[in-house]
Amino acid sequence: MNTTHQQSWTGELLADWLRRGKDFAVLWVVAKVFAFSVALFASLMLKRRMSHDNGIAARGTVRILDNPAIPLHRFFLPERTFPCRIRHATATFLDDAVKGIRSMSIKFSDDHLESPFDLQMNTGERSLFWSAASFLQFARLRKQKWGVEYRDYYRKYPDGLSGAIEALRENPESFSDLRYYCKTPFLYIGEDHTLRYAKYRVVPAKMGTRETGILQSPDPLEIPNQRVAAHNPNGRNYLKYEYRDRLEKGSVNYLIQIQLRTAAADEDPEIFNNMKPWDEEIHPWHDLAEIEITEAYDWVESCKTTFHVGNMPETLGAIPAKSIHDYNSLNYMRAHSAIAHKARLLNYRLFGYPPEIPDNDNRNWSDWEKPHRILNRSYDLPPKN
Repeated sequence: MNTTHQQSWTGELLADWLRRGKDFAVLWVVAKVFAFSVALFASLMLKRRMSHDNGIAARGTVRILDNPAIPLHRFFLPERTFPCRIRHATATFLDDAVKGIRSMSIKFSDDHLESPFDLQMNTGERSLFWSAASFLQFARLRKQKWGVEYRDYYRKYPDGLSGAIEALRENPESFSDLRYYCKTPFLYIGEDHTLRYAKYRVVPAKMGTRETGILQSPDPLEIPNQRVAAHNPNGRNYLKYEYRDRLEKGSVNYLIQIQLRTAAADEDPEIFNNMKPWDEEIHPWHDLAEIEITEAYDWVESCKTTFHVGNMPETLGAIPAKSIHDYNSLNYMRAHSAIAHKARLLNYRLFGYPPEIPDNDNRNWSDWEKPHRILNRSYDLPPKN
């Protein structure tokens, strides 16, 4: 290699290094600024989660299954048992009867915050956004009023619309019959030290359970309209009431399933795209653990219960991201959200908890009727009879 070629190669290498450094710096700043903004303006001032304020928590146990199809991992040792806490919720709206995304989050501990392993999942195998950059557009283009939102986002990003069609549920009969997906992949480095990637989902333990609430012949133009239909008999809290009643009659059981693929040197970045599910013929779902839920928590404990993508062993954690356009940047942003969780819990400690969602006719609300700000120490609630 002559001197000219060597200098050219060195210059290209340096330019590439600087570009990568700039891309990561932008990602780091975006993640920090977004997390701080949520912490200050949503969590500390309004005691809000980023989403999913409307939920119910419950407790039980999780047991790792002995499945030889899953490479051994020291955290997922067969027959290992953990206390667990879950939380089911409806995204955005304080009304169970909206046409909305439903969620299930799991902690491998019965603590409102600390845990060795957390999972956060929503209905639908595809998401509405696929990177930090697309998520910021999702947040920027949200214009919610009386149950209609994301019309502009769906017009600009049809992939987000297709994700919404798959994820939204209308009048499901129970949180317990839905399927929940993590969507974004994580690391899986087992005892054989082989780098693999993993996706997780939760399904009802009883085989053949029908999933209710899937949209039937949806009109794409109507997807932004998530309002409660005028003829809908379900109340604002019907899913939470149904789940609590179900637990009073007996336990609710689920299976955590895992999907694995081995990393390759010539990895196609699209395998990390949460809009593209992995081929189940090549990467089948395997039963990883069984969950038995036995008791529902009250409203206060449900508010306190918090989940974080950073609550994972390093060998099961988030895949490193390089830029805001990297598919793995979603989990990178989530990993920086701990400050928002702590700000919300601080607000609770200083000023109390938000009121339970009332059984009234104020439908399609995404906030409490009188939002509680940091300077107002109590809600204006109607007197009890």
